[in-house]
Amino acid sequence: MTFQIQHRHIGPDHPPYIIAELSANHNGNIERAFETIKAAKACGASAIKIQTYTADTMTIDCDREDFMIHGGLWDGFKLYDLYKWAETPYEWHKEIFEFAAKIGITLFSTPFDESAADLLESLNAPAYKIASFEATDLPLIKYVAKKGKPMIMSTGMCSEDEIEEAVAAARDGGCKELVLLHCISSYPAPMEQANLLQMPHLAKRFNTIPGLSDHTLGTTASVAAVALGACLIEKHFTLSRQDKGPDSEFSIEPHELERLCTDTKDAWSALGRVGFQRQQAEESSKRYRRSVYFVKDMKAGEVITEAHIRRIRPGYGVAPKYFDQLLGRTVKVDVARGMAVQWELING
Repeated sequence: MTFQIQHRHIGPDHPPYIIAELSANHNGNIERAFETIKAAKACGASAIKIQTYTADTMTIDCDREDFMIHGGLWDGFKLYDLYKWAETPYEWHKEIFEFAAKIGITLFSTPFDESAADLLESLNAPAYKIASFEATDLPLIKYVAKKGKPMIMSTGMCSEDEIEEAVAAARDGGCKELVLLHCISSYPAPMEQANLLQMPHLAKRFNTIPGLSDHTLGTTASVAAVALGACLIEKHFTLSRQDKGPDSEFSIEPHELERLCTDTKDAWSALGRVGFQRQQAEESSKRYRRSVYFVKDMKAGEVITEAHIRRIRPGYGVAPKYFDQLLGRTVKVDVARGMAVQWELING
């Protein structure tokens, strides 16, 4: 199973597709957005992703208790104020898409409502992401699926039934190219709760390409996920965590993104293929396996005993498994200590 986003193949036979999630790490400055996109490209990311919403499309400006955040990274915020702080203004989108195209990196987005999806379609977005928090918004999923583009869907907080409904909505809407991202919607996510074994199970259960939306700190979980079959990794990315923003605390910096791109590709390369063919790198080592050697001089016609031969390195003689078959036989010619035992030297 494989598909493409622009010219990049995604699937088990291709290196991991690494998405640098810009999210709110522009910190309200379009020039910082440009610099972050440029840095993602330089680090080797396959794509950069933004989020398309306004505070008014996400929620309402309301002071009631339901709309207050308690605990966690954004403790004390009103939902509306958090989204106002974090939003990527709609009027930036065209410039951001044009900038990404100019420097040669794929850019797409997460639409959080139908108006956002329409804006992205007008900009010819090559793919769409559905966030974990919107995975139960089946009308939105169907609407986005009808755009006919590849879809990437996070599954944080979702039950099996909710994932099944979301996948069905995407497919009913016409989506034929779907990645399900295993995700723990905690910011940051505790490493001991990353539960990566769920990822290949999701892919098998719903017949989708496996991937990970990683909110743990560092890059370890992402590299481990590739070893378990992840074809796509999404990770929040910032130029610097010191420049505090809504997502900075759980985002990786350029040196970490560069390492992520390198290490996940190495992990994928190391997977190889199932089979017993000897790898080319082993060929030169084969000569140093054990084999049977003469360890005493012998005259033609002498009987071979355990005192005359041993199983030692290197590997130019007959294989050790024939040791017992050599005992009691005679040599055809004179042999010297240190000669490899070969069948043409042996009678019978």
